[in-house]
Amino acid sequence: MHAPYDRTAKEAAEAERLAPWALRSAASEGRRWHEPPPPLRTEYERDRDRITHSAAFRRLMYKSQVFLEREGDHNRTRLSHSLEVAQVARSIATALRLNEPFCEALALCHDIGHPPFGHRGEWALDRLMQGHGGFRHNAQVLRVVDVLERRSPDYRGLNLTREVRESLLKHESEEDWPDEFRPKPRWPFLEAQLVDLADSTAYQMHDIEDGLRAKMFGEDELREGSALWRRACDEVEARHPGFLAASSDDNLRVKRVSNELLGMCIHDIIEHSGASIAAAELESPRCARERDGLSVGHSEDLKPLVAELRRFLFERFYRHPYLMRFAKFADDVMAALFAHYCAHPEEMAGWYRAWVDEVGLERAVCDWLAGMTDRFAEGEFERVRG
Repeated sequence: MHAPYDRTAKEAAEAERLAPWALRSAASEGRRWHEPPPPLRTEYERDRDRITHSAAFRRLMYKSQVFLEREGDHNRTRLSHSLEVAQVARSIATALRLNEPFCEALALCHDIGHPPFGHRGEWALDRLMQGHGGFRHNAQVLRVVDVLERRSPDYRGLNLTREVRESLLKHESEEDWPDEFRPKPRWPFLEAQLVDLADSTAYQMHDIEDGLRAKMFGEDELREGSALWRRACDEVEARHPGFLAASSDDNLRVKRVSNELLGMCIHDIIEHSGASIAAAELESPRCARERDGLSVGHSEDLKPLVAELRRFLFERFYRHPYLMRFAKFADDVMAALFAHYCAHPEEMAGWYRAWVDEVGLERAVCDWLAGMTDRFAEGEFERVRG
């Protein structure tokens, strides 16, 4: 009988297979609370699995990406978005010989600090928490995995590795950077840079599909406004001559072009980043953190096309009148719930009632609201309005 492919064997495979600049689980700086090493999994695999089995991760199924979760079965939610980010991150990480389980853990975890109603809920909570420390979803991600999730009587949170925890703070300023992780590096680990780019790549692709499905803009407008979309159409035409003009299946046509576009972006990231990293002759994961710039990115050819597509989506999708009205709805719901629970903290779940004594009323209410799904928040809104 062959010996199991256990942690020791996986760590040996990492040492042989991964690039010198990749994170290695055997070299992790560890966890806040010591735990015996897992017998079968690497430390970053353990992180990934703890995230996947957390309540906060499950709730992403009913949290908005752009549209309300109840507005359609095919629109993305925070959960489906996180899974798509993980897929893109795995594809790039494997090609660049980076640590794939680390990238997967970070991708699956990066949005679990988001409140209901997407960014609109985040903006509403930040306004409500002015004078009480504000609200930033990246900081809330770390708060969720460090203190709000509960899985063991021995410690708070998920007790993730230091590298994953720090990498969740991708957009935090010097002022807001936790003392625990100082000094603040110039740049994140390569794996964290990769996941950040995988995030924007994934949401731009699926926002095209969701925006077209909702008829917030049309294919002709997108073709006129995005050279990248036109290039993807040309690639589809070359592979399937006559298909785009002849097909009456809107969903299939859009899916085929958006898949082509996604593949183009992924291959460009791999080719450009691979060349950039190799030229830098990085000797360790930490070397990438002190470079003059990011090591993972698009080529000079594709970068302006991606920026043009982002501008198109911002103008024609994210600022669409319907979504601007959604911002007012999110404001109303979050403001009503915040006021209600501050006046009636006894109506929060038992653990959060005790949490008030430790972090103060407003922060405890904020944590309670941030963990809500869209549908739970809407249900509570209807209840408190009477």
